Amino acid sequence: MAYRDLRDFLRRLEEAGELIRIRTPVSSELEITEIADRVMKGPAARNKALLFENVDGKGIPVVINLFGTPRRMAWALGVEDLEDLRRRLEALLRPELPQGVGEALERLGQVLGTLRSIGLGPRRVSRAPCQEVVETEQPSLDRLPILKCWPKDGGRYITLGQVITRDPRTGKRNVGLYRLQVHDERTLGVHWQIHKGGAEHERAAREVGAERIPIAVALGGDPACIWAASAPLPPDIDEYMLAGWLRGRPVEMVRCVTQPLEVPASAEIVIEGYIDPREQRLEGPFGDHTGYYTPPEPFPVMHITAITHRRDPIYPTTIVGRPPMEDYWMGKATERLFLPLVRLFLPEVVDYNMPAEGVFHNLVIVSIRKRFPGHARKVIFGLWGLGLLSLAKCIVVVDEWVDVHNLSEVAWQVLGNVDWKRDVVIVEGPVDHLDHAAPLRAYGGKIGIDATAKGPEEGHPRGWPERIEMSPEIRALVDRRWEEYGLA
Repeated sequence: MAYRDLRDFLRRLEEAGELIRIRTPVSSELEITEIADRVMKGPAARNKALLFENVDGKGIPVVINLFGTPRRMAWALGVEDLEDLRRRLEALLRPELPQGVGEALERLGQVLGTLRSIGLGPRRVSRAPCQEVVETEQPSLDRLPILKCWPKDGGRYITLGQVITRDPRTGKRNVGLYRLQVHDERTLGVHWQIHKGGAEHERAAREVGAERIPIAVALGGDPACIWAASAPLPPDIDEYMLAGWLRGRPVEMVRCVTQPLEVPASAEIVIEGYIDPREQRLEGPFGDHTGYYTPPEPFPVMHITAITHRRDPIYPTTIVGRPPMEDYWMGKATERLFLPLVRLFLPEVVDYNMPAEGVFHNLVIVSIRKRFPGHARKVIFGLWGLGLLSLAKCIVVVDEWVDVHNLSEVAWQVLGNVDWKRDVVIVEGPVDHLDHAAPLRAYGGKIGIDATAKGPEEGHPRGWPERIEMSPEIRALVDRRWEEYGLA
């Protein structure tokens, strides 16, 4: 399902009882964060998207917690369940020939639909809602209800902006979800981490001697575009092509008014500007998704040349902090969609889970169909070589029958199945930029744990015990007689 824009998505949420309008005057400084944090961590029945209609008296509503449940996250990407993302991509990637005419026609329809949505890439339009109002003379961030999220943050932060740049060597577009600190009304600190596409464009600009990097920040639009900015895609794949595939039709783009870039036409607000690759300024501290403050570090500075927006814009935002929070479900959507791609390189993988407690890269639990000695280690090192999974701090491998989403079952297997001298591999390598425990920035220790059953070939000559299981006949008997026991 393709939404026309953010408003279209909000209408669906409101009709389904998934959106609460708050008309009480609130402050963008800390108050919205505390409200949203309680909602995100509270009872499921209270976990709704929040539309604050009176923020700082600025006349621009603020919407938060758009993606804060698996249901809303799935709806945002045009499916009913996050597992549908995996199924859609698996159907597209299936290598086997279709069985029969019906399946062949179905597969052809899937391929044609994909070609229609992404084959030509995003589509250029000449007029756009995001440019109903154009400010180039005195554009000011002070007119926007940008949040200060946590008490010791270095300032106000834009947290849900699609940050758009192009590689100065190839012209390839990158869209990233990077936080942006308000330094003053005309400049922003751009926190793109060392492993991200925007940072690579900065490095490339220095290499080729470019004096400026054009940059745009789009706020709002189809929720698939917002989420796609967070997807860890390979450098040459346009995030808006992925959004187009999810939408089932191309993303409409419009040229910026002051920079040689395109932005989603249906966005609510667009901030245009440039970065001098030789200029950096301290950014932070910032209360991060690790649950700790990330300390100040030097990052590039965006100089604003224009702000364009709808006549009545809505400001979308999010907060991060101690999990679980809204960004967990954004990451879970990525996890589900990318499982078929992981299987392309590691077909023995059955499933994987990056639980909220692991804060994305800190813990990856993987189940495999084990076929030979050392198979678990092969998977550990294979995952450490795949895209941003290379930043995984801990990888745990279990047998295929273990439910990786049941953390109690995983803990039972790991604590019972691991010899800590034999089954653990510790290496040094890249870790997440935000890992405060690493002794060096973005480089530190990583651990792989083989919690699969072992045989003599792997140094376990004693024989592996058999799992306790009831016989199928007795299970079926008790199923039939359950009501007779008075336990129904």
